[in-house]
Amino acid sequence: MRLFAFTRPYITLIVLSLFFAALGVVMTLAAPVLIGDAVDLIAGPGNVEFEKLPPVLIKLGIVIAAAAIFTALTAFFNNLITHRTASDLRVSLFCKLNRVPLSYTDSRSHGDIISRATSDIELVSEGLLHAFTQLFTGISTVICTLVFMLRATLQSNLHITLAVVLLTPLSLAVSTVIARGSYKYVSEQTRVQGEVLGFANEYAANQKAVRAFACEDMVNGGFEEINTRLGKCGLAAQIYGALVNPVTRFVNAIIYAVVGVLGALAAVSGTMSVGALSMFLAYANQYTKPFNEISTVIAQLTSAMAAAGRVFELLDAPDETPDPPDALNVVSFEGSLSLRDVAFSYVPDRPLISGLNLEVSPGMRIAIVGPTGCGKTTLINLLMRFYEINSGSILLDGRDIRTLTRDSLRSGFGLVLQDTWLFTGTVRENIAYGRPDADDAMIEDAARRARAHRFISLMPEGYDTVITEDGGNLSQGQKQLLCIARVMLRDSPMLILDEATSNIDTLTELEVQRAFDELMRGRTSFIVAHRLSTIREADLILVMKDGKIVERGRHAELYAAGGEYRRLCEMSIMAPGVNA
Repeated sequence: MRLFAFTRPYITLIVLSLFFAALGVVMTLAAPVLIGDAVDLIAGPGNVEFEKLPPVLIKLGIVIAAAAIFTALTAFFNNLITHRTASDLRVSLFCKLNRVPLSYTDSRSHGDIISRATSDIELVSEGLLHAFTQLFTGISTVICTLVFMLRATLQSNLHITLAVVLLTPLSLAVSTVIARGSYKYVSEQTRVQGEVLGFANEYAANQKAVRAFACEDMVNGGFEEINTRLGKCGLAAQIYGALVNPVTRFVNAIIYAVVGVLGALAAVSGTMSVGALSMFLAYANQYTKPFNEISTVIAQLTSAMAAAGRVFELLDAPDETPDPPDALNVVSFEGSLSLRDVAFSYVPDRPLISGLNLEVSPGMRIAIVGPTGCGKTTLINLLMRFYEINSGSILLDGRDIRTLTRDSLRSGFGLVLQDTWLFTGTVRENIAYGRPDADDAMIEDAARRARAHRFISLMPEGYDTVITEDGGNLSQGQKQLLCIARVMLRDSPMLILDEATSNIDTLTELEVQRAFDELMRGRTSFIVAHRLSTIREADLILVMKDGKIVERGRHAELYAAGGEYRRLCEMSIMAPGVNA
């Protein structure tokens, strides 16, 4: 019922589909009446009336043609309803992904999420199409056929119609029992399909690492294990689905036989003509047809329900905490930041950051260093409100960032990450991603300042060269330079550089560093880095360990103090081959 709620915008199409379905059924049911009349005209010896046959056959042809037209119109509207509903559902799911907190997508397989948005919704679409077809046509067929049968047997032989009505639900009952067993395995099959897609997506994107470590056999074994589970539940689902149709048809065949015997006895006794018997047998077959058809698509319907459950599970995920109604939409920032007793943990019983205090003046360059897992990137996530702090406060220009709209807060930061992200599109479109209104001159200027213009000019189509998925036709350093050009074009008042130069060579890094020096001038900047060359000119270096700031100061004084910072330098964590 929740799935059908998505069809409400198309109620007009539903009404039209029902209307044409009813007309198609009436025309289909009128055909046996004309066939019965034709049979009666030629059935009795010495009682053949050929001259009356052509008008009946002409009417029959018109009825059959009309039934075909109305059936085609019903199918057309059903397709419109289902595909538009599936499209709306897919859009809702994609929009939902932009509303859930990052913790939701970070903690789940991206392949499984993709599976829900693609294959699961495709299953829902197929199930809806069959459901509408069987629902509209089936209901109309059952009701209209019952009316025609009652009309034909009301004066005599009413027991034949009652036999059909009483016996037919047996096939529906059998289908229901089998479908319940099928649902369990289809649900499991759909879930494991998501696992398969997630596993394949993960390792297809990291083939270099798999082959470099010679882990092909291990990866193949992992895939084989998941695939084996998929095969087992898929086989069980197919067996259940395959049982429905023959069992239902067997029950309906019994019903047809009962009607045939009762009708034959009535014809022999003279209470029913041969033509009426042929008509009634056609009606009996027509009456049981919807139940047969439902049984043939029971597997699709069951798969659709299981897939819809996975889709709604994602749609029911809690949204990111919305901005308060009185949230401020700030258009400019000075860049002063204050962190007061900030505490945060990804897992409730495992504190990561606690009692963090920091004061940052506008225009300062803050370098954050420390061993892996100490909380450097987490601190950046808190500043951008990708995650919400557990306690304490973060003030930007004297205002708690929770009182600002997320869009306005994030518009104040230019962000360059170690993990580059480029989408399928031209170089120009990728650079202008954060500022789509930028003209060609601005885009080229940003590329020049990021030292990316030279290699872009050497590409086949220059700035109009199409980048393949995730920048597959670029080196890692080139991808990083384009991401740097993107943030340079945005020209935000504050900067966050999270290992922004880790994937480029030393010579290019020197050039980019000069560009960053120019870009950071007068802007509050946070630099997460391991290379000493990147941080030695920072106004303040924060040394983090176990989620706390253990040292703070400038490079010379921290190194001279001989503490954690000097230990990091001497262990070459930050600056391999570089003397302090």
